[in-house]
Amino acid sequence: NECTSLEEVNFDDNSSITSIKELTFCSCSKLKQITIPSSVVTIEDSAFSGCISFQKIKIPSSVTSIGSSAFRQCTKMIQITIPSSVTSIGSYAFYHCYSLASYSIPQTIESINEYALFGCSSLRHITIPSSVTVIADGAFAKCTSLTQIAIPYSVKSIGKYAFSECFAMKRISLSLSVKSIGDYAFNKCLSLSQISIPSSVTSIGENTFKECSSLIKITIPS
Repeated sequence: NECTSLEEVNFDDNSSITSIKELTFCSCSKLKQITIPSSVVTIEDSAFSGCISFQKIKIPSSVTSIGSSAFRQCTKMIQITIPSSVTSIGSYAFYHCYSLASYSIPQTIESINEYALFGCSSLRHITIPSSVTVIADGAFAKCTSLTQIAIPYSVKSIGKYAFSECFAMKRISLSLSVKSIGDYAFNKCLSLSQISIPSSVTSIGENTFKECSSLIKITIPS
């Protein structure tokens, strides 16, 4: 934690480490490279938070969970590879990863947790897999380069501020599985011109489309 001169970490090939503990490399601001050994099963809360020199990292297929704020404010990280072995990614996991341009959600994830990708302003495209049932509060808020999103049939709820301030978002496709849309969910989606609310929706929150200044057509079920 806060080893500000540390630039590289190498583990022994026969490492028996099963977990990178909470705050282990937090704020190691010069850490540029690390190879996570294949013995690791969990990356705990804030393990790499504030590693502002990271550019790329590969998560081995042994890992099943990534904790809250695990890579929070890794502001130079361009790419992260997450294997299908991962079943849980915590809230704020990639919060303010401004440079993250490539990100793939594993088919094993059921929830995109609170503020998981908040402020990932370089992210242009993302596919939400059919395993996801919940898009939690602020999950994609301030992803200002994201142009379109398709919500799969598995998703039942979209949380508060989920896509708030996605300024470039032109198209949102909602499936018939969605039942609730939270407050401010699409607030300030300035490029959104039309949207159709499926008949499955029974609840639309306050200010859901506030300041969607390009919105000229909206279809709301009876």
